[in-house]
Amino acid sequence: MSVPASSRRLILLVDDDTLLLDYIATVLRHAGYDTVGASSAADALQRIAEREGAPQEPGFALALLDITMPGMSGLDLARRLKDHTEVPFMFLSSVDDAETARQAASHGAVGFVVKPVDASRLLPAFEAGLARADEIRQLRSTEANLNAALAAGRETSLAVGLLMARYRTDRITAFEVLRDHARASRRKINEVAEQLVAAEELLNSLHGAFTARLRGK
Repeated sequence: MSVPASSRRLILLVDDDTLLLDYIATVLRHAGYDTVGASSAADALQRIAEREGAPQEPGFALALLDITMPGMSGLDLARRLKDHTEVPFMFLSSVDDAETARQAASHGAVGFVVKPVDASRLLPAFEAGLARADEIRQLRSTEANLNAALAAGRETSLAVGLLMARYRTDRITAFEVLRDHARASRRKINEVAEQLVAAEELLNSLHGAFTARLRGK
């Protein structure tokens, strides 16, 4: 069954080997992805700039970069993508060793594919990298929403802190639980946070009253 064009993810393929570029594009298209090819790092940056200048067009969900290319290498291109764009990337390499994998990870790659490329190895590695890219994208979105919510409301900040302390969890998890509860009850997150803070204050007050009474006995 074909994937509707409106829901197909767009992948940027960067390699100076045009035959390999065509092969990978064919494999990914058959798997339900759209692709844009670039034969150099400069060409890739141009493709990204064109997409950024056309907001109505879908952006790249992932870039697959050959490490060894004439001119700007895949590693140098990765630095540019990491510093100046939101495009996640993974690497293609003809070298399969620990040092190359370490360099890929240190540059922020979400995956690594070793040449020669065949469909049976490419697709699992590619889809794992894309899943990792989506996780990072979601984490950034949640972090941005959390910072906005904390800046907008004192109660939300206090409520997140209370949940962190009570359930010994991290800030993002506490915020996500609070947000999901607010959505499920069709209420604003700040309203739920106010109720939680009020309940905590009441419990603290009752705790003080019980303590005073016990001491008086």
